[in-house]
Amino acid sequence: MLKSKSSGVRITTDAITEDIYQRIQETIQNIRIYTKEEYTMRILIYGAGVIGSFYASRFAKAGLDVTVLARGQRLKELQGHGLWYRGKTRTHKVEVKTISELKPDDRYQFIFLTVRENQVEKALEDISKNKSPNVVTMINTIKPYGRWEKICGKGRIIPAFPGAGGCIEGGILDAQLLPRAIQPTTFGEIGGRKSSREEALAYIFRKSHIPYQIVPEMHHWQISHLGVIIPLADAYYQSRHPEKICANEKLMTLTAYRMKKNLKWIAQKGMLCPAKLYMIKDMPTGMLAGVLSRVYQSEFGNRFLYRHAMHAPEEFQRLHQEFYNYMKTHTKESNKA
Repeated sequence: MLKSKSSGVRITTDAITEDIYQRIQETIQNIRIYTKEEYTMRILIYGAGVIGSFYASRFAKAGLDVTVLARGQRLKELQGHGLWYRGKTRTHKVEVKTISELKPDDRYQFIFLTVRENQVEKALEDISKNKSPNVVTMINTIKPYGRWEKICGKGRIIPAFPGAGGCIEGGILDAQLLPRAIQPTTFGEIGGRKSSREEALAYIFRKSHIPYQIVPEMHHWQISHLGVIIPLADAYYQSRHPEKICANEKLMTLTAYRMKKNLKWIAQKGMLCPAKLYMIKDMPTGMLAGVLSRVYQSEFGNRFLYRHAMHAPEEFQRLHQEFYNYMKTHTKESNKA
């Protein structure tokens, strides 16, 4: 019981609203979960494509409690044969629990959303009916996260981006982590605040031997990422021989010019991150063209850039349009101001 010095009004716990009380209890519960080293937390992977399957395999291998939500043929593969993935010398199998629908009373400490962007809102509507507190959105997007929060609830979303890539062939996952220096798994709270769940997420990645980085502003990071990756993908689609793109000096120069132009605009808006992108922005165009040529002909270029671009042209075309529309809109707004 509290007593106000100015008014003498007594305030009891009855004056605390039920909503605030429940929020306090949930916070206490989450802190209790996050600070235990044994981490008996349950994890749901919502989406069993390449990214979802990759993180599920890593988490399961690390001994975490993982469930995968899958549908259609992929669900049959996982239920009938388990999750198979290709290693350096042979294929391996991990056992994961599977579900085909998320029930309202299912409780997970983290839901990793690993669907395509055009499926995100429908998936979030499904997740909104469930009370699991944390939704990690591993989605390639330029859109702010406000609309997503309106769908599934404010404070639930942790924006993230995967640090892996590959494919699924014959039901077998063939994927790898990207080099840490290029792109570790990236995440951060909306608004850049620090939180216990951010530390819990970092623990999951450490336990699973997945390199990661926490950034203060994920929206800026994703814009910067698109400023680099879109010119790289566009070059494939402009070439008659995308598998030999590294030999096209004119296209390498054009790609370098486009990338530098994007990064310069993003920097002018105060959004460019991480800091290493300033080096690319300021690199002479001819020098950057030479670097890009080597990237395209590398194993990294073939495994992650070429495969992804060839398998998802519609996704990249949509991102291309959204990115340059974003630039155009915000340039007009700046000119008006």
